Amino acid sequence: MGIVTPIILVSVIGVVSGIGLTLAAKFMAVPVDETAVKIRECLPGANCGGCGYAGCDDYASALAADHSLSPSLCAPGGAAAAAGIAAVLGVEAGSAVPKVARVRCSGLKDKTKESMEYQGFSTCAAAKLFFGGPGSCKNGCIGFGDCVSACAYDAIRVCNGVAQVDRDLCVACGMCAKACPNALIEIVPKSSRVFVGCSSTDPGKKTREVCEVGCIACKLCEKACKFDAVKVENNHAVIDAEKCKNCGLCAKACPRHIIHVIPKPGAKPAVPKPEVKPAEKQVEAPVKEEAPEKTEAVEKTEAPAKAPAETPAEKPEDKEAEKK
Repeated sequence: MGIVTPIILVSVIGVVSGIGLTLAAKFMAVPVDETAVKIRECLPGANCGGCGYAGCDDYASALAADHSLSPSLCAPGGAAAAAGIAAVLGVEAGSAVPKVARVRCSGLKDKTKESMEYQGFSTCAAAKLFFGGPGSCKNGCIGFGDCVSACAYDAIRVCNGVAQVDRDLCVACGMCAKACPNALIEIVPKSSRVFVGCSSTDPGKKTREVCEVGCIACKLCEKACKFDAVKVENNHAVIDAEKCKNCGLCAKACPRHIIHVIPKPGAKPAVPKPEVKPAEKQVEAPVKEEAPEKTEAVEKTEAPAKAPAETPAEKPEDKEAEKK
């Protein structure tokens, strides 16, 4: 009986607890919106916040509650996610504008200087707290790769001290932009191919001292633009992607060469045109010239061969011998 009693008590407690949990789950259950569940299945689950909501669950709940919201706000999901959401809601998917991240800094290690030797935690956020970072330009890329760690698509790398985005891998989730302590990364339409690779807010004189390619706010790009798409604000040029026509006139006018023009995918094969034919002609020309040099040498050697036949020096000696 000593062993049976505890077993009976534990069993009774278990049964009572099970009944209580079952009743609680039934009467205290939170109703689940099946539409939100179906929408959530269409989303990639990146929880990047690029759509403007806290995560995929929040975006799905908002879409289920308000069908007028755009189903194409998920950049990682792209057109496939938009089409799936539209099918669930029974609305049109609309056209999702492809976007991409880009870094507004061109201060490579050989173009800028360091103001200190930083030996702290190897993160941009930590280095930023220590006098703005080790670089002389406090608005430039710190280069420890917080954006690289934040990217889940392996679309960004730190090359020669500056973060660079792979446009083919980037899904414009915006996680890299949130991780950058200097706010150098922006999300723009992929059709925008002209951008300013500088975010310095220092006056032109100071920018020249700390970086060879920093914007000096000369406004030459602003004057060259025919579409009013370039403005110099806070000591650096800013391009309005909606007004920009990708003409590249501002890039040609920039004396610091920090306005970059990304070539079109179709134009890449036409860029490299090595002039092979002129080089081959220059190599063949000296070969043909060697032939006449050899013939001239032969003719020169044949000329002295006739000299032994003429013996004018012997004739005076013979006359003197005859006189004697």
